[in-house]
Amino acid sequence: MMIQVLLCLAIIIQFVAMYFALRLVRATKYNSIWILFIIGFIVLAGERVLQFWMSYGHPMPVITMVWMDIVVSICISVGIVMLDRLFIYIDRLNRHRQLTDKRILTAVLRAEERSRANFSKELHDGLGPLLSSAKISLSSLSRDEMDGSRREIFDNTLYVVDEALRSLREISNNLSPQVLTDFGLGRGVKNFVDRSSSLHNMKISFATNLRNERYNTDVEVIMYRVVCELVTNSLKHSGCSEIRLSLTASGDMLELQYSDNGRGFNPQAMMDCGMGLSNINSRITSLNGHLDIRSSKGKGMTASVKVNVRGAERMVVTPSALDKERHDRRNKKKK
Repeated sequence: MMIQVLLCLAIIIQFVAMYFALRLVRATKYNSIWILFIIGFIVLAGERVLQFWMSYGHPMPVITMVWMDIVVSICISVGIVMLDRLFIYIDRLNRHRQLTDKRILTAVLRAEERSRANFSKELHDGLGPLLSSAKISLSSLSRDEMDGSRREIFDNTLYVVDEALRSLREISNNLSPQVLTDFGLGRGVKNFVDRSSSLHNMKISFATNLRNERYNTDVEVIMYRVVCELVTNSLKHSGCSEIRLSLTASGDMLELQYSDNGRGFNPQAMMDCGMGLSNINSRITSLNGHLDIRSSKGKGMTASVKVNVRGAERMVVTPSALDKERHDRRNKKKK
């Protein structure tokens, strides 16, 4: 009696599973793997019904049960083999998607840097000479021929023009730092740190073992922008009194260590809502690097960035790289 109850329960479960499997046929777009599993479910359900029938003493040819077992074994075995190929195909698609995402991200970052450089050049070569001409024209006027009020207006105007020129140079340099282009990452970061420290009266310590090393343009620009973003965030939001950062190269590994003694924050929440952390993460991801940010309320923050400069160069994906991979895959299929 117990066997019959268990067989009845197994039949019910088998038919419920078969029902849900049939419902998913359309969702799987009639995938052959899923159809094989459905056939296996149907045969198993039939086999359980026959076993239930035999439990009441009704005879059933053994050859029928054997053939049903063979069908179930074939369906499951072939389905598993095809499922393995499906997982390989999905893994290949994921790799292609990652390559495409990195290619798009790299293109966006390069377009952004080109726009910055063009805008900086327009400011420097267009507005800069106009302000310089205005300053020369003002300087040619003689202060001795002016009364007190006119002299004050003249001095204020000259001061405003000087401030406009200084601001223009500052904006142009922030958009496209010439030091970074000419002398590399170490000098570029040091120049930015010194300028930020003097402008904000902030203690910023910077240590590096970089001298005249040059890296791929994408690596230098992105690491420089990451430093700028971190320092700017600390100055604007953390209320810190000290910032420490180091930039070290060891073999193919380029490592940035950053910390401040500010009020701290929730890294995950800030990654989702702003403060430029998501932008930093996107830039580091485009180099196939690793970003680790740790912080808590009242305990400041630390950030660690590690980039394999050789791996980063390989991850600068170009259309030809993708085309080559597709070409290699087609050749393998032909063979």
